[in-house]
Amino acid sequence: MHEGEIREGVLPAGSHHAHDIFRLGEPLGIGMVPEEPIGRVTASVDGNTQAIQDFFVRMLRINAVNPRMGGPGEKERADFLESFMKNNGLQVTRVDVEDSGVPGGVRPNLSAKVGGKDEKRNLWYISHMDTVPEGSRNLWKTDPFEPTIKDGKVFARGAEDDGQSLVASLFALLTLKKLELSLPYNVGVWFVADEEFASNYGIKQLLKRRLFKESDLIVVPDAGSPRGTDIEIAEKSLLWMKVTTEGKQVHASLPKKGLNANRIGMRLAIELDDMLNGKYRKRNKLFDYPVSSFEPTKKESNVGNVNTIPGVDVFYFDCRVLPVYSLDDVEADIKGKVRQFEKKYHATIKFEEVQKEPAGPATPDDSDVATLLASAVSKISRVKPRFVGIGGQTVGNLFRREGIPTAVWSTIDDVPHEPNEYSRIANLINDTKVFAAAPLLSSAS
Repeated sequence: MHEGEIREGVLPAGSHHAHDIFRLGEPLGIGMVPEEPIGRVTASVDGNTQAIQDFFVRMLRINAVNPRMGGPGEKERADFLESFMKNNGLQVTRVDVEDSGVPGGVRPNLSAKVGGKDEKRNLWYISHMDTVPEGSRNLWKTDPFEPTIKDGKVFARGAEDDGQSLVASLFALLTLKKLELSLPYNVGVWFVADEEFASNYGIKQLLKRRLFKESDLIVVPDAGSPRGTDIEIAEKSLLWMKVTTEGKQVHASLPKKGLNANRIGMRLAIELDDMLNGKYRKRNKLFDYPVSSFEPTKKESNVGNVNTIPGVDVFYFDCRVLPVYSLDDVEADIKGKVRQFEKKYHATIKFEEVQKEPAGPATPDDSDVATLLASAVSKISRVKPRFVGIGGQTVGNLFRREGIPTAVWSTIDDVPHEPNEYSRIANLINDTKVFAAAPLLSSAS
């Protein structure tokens, strides 16, 4: 088998211990190594394609479903990554955040970096270790936790979200370390917990502990586009809400004795849908979906039989609101409509925030991190990048709220959370090159 050849199929199951995994060796790459730094980086990554792929598969084999979603959490994956990084000469910082809801009582966050000329400034690549559950197994063609390689893709839960970017940033860092290139500032990675739920045990804790500076360059590779053209610099505000209507449960043949919470809830949901989508109509062409969205989504089960009028009804909305609007104003309108319904139908209706994340200010497209990433994407991916906003939320929004400009980018087919989620190996290798090349293109170099 030739260096860099892609093997298809399922890799043999085996130990997850890092000493069983490939370590980047000396020299990196194959054949003649170019003297120019960017050329040395790309040659090194190309020469280690098979090793990067094999590591990716072994990491994905470790179930890291968020514990608030019924999974084991990030600990085993974090232990695996920490051991691998140490075995390959990186000094690892581990921040364990207490969480009584998981075995062991902590949620791990890992960091490592290589030094540069300006020791007070850092370029951070920030990926998350946790994943969402696999969903219905019947919709998967392969085992979601036994990665399968086919047609240049790795199929597994968490392959694209966010395994691809985690591995790409890790091997970019190892490439820079092994080549001993002169860097303008420190370059490092953070692998964080709890991104798929609310980041309460991940980035939010790290920000509280002041582990980042306003001068840092923050890249969050957790959204992107198939050709790698889209650099995300803005996100919408997020509001997940739960509405509970309490009526009176009775036999369905005696409706006058009861109060049908299901009917009231359905009418309320429809009026909220019409009101919110009708009132918050401003457009912003920066965003992939240029208007705010207010979508009724989850609905909880009420009664288990047809011939009972429900006494309780519960529905949810997912709201993605353009930054021009205040979430407080949106909530005020929702609560006003709830009060109207309570008075009209003599029901008790409760509004609850499931999650509320106001949008931070957009990252200027001429900021250091935006221009640096655009330069690397243009040179390595050979595409013309464009700056965009998205309706989804990443931890990039949390940095922007702290006044730290942040860019979000990766090359993905955008299949996260789907059955048969996959990552293209070509994207994994390309993004590794982009992350390693970026600091070499800095104006401070």
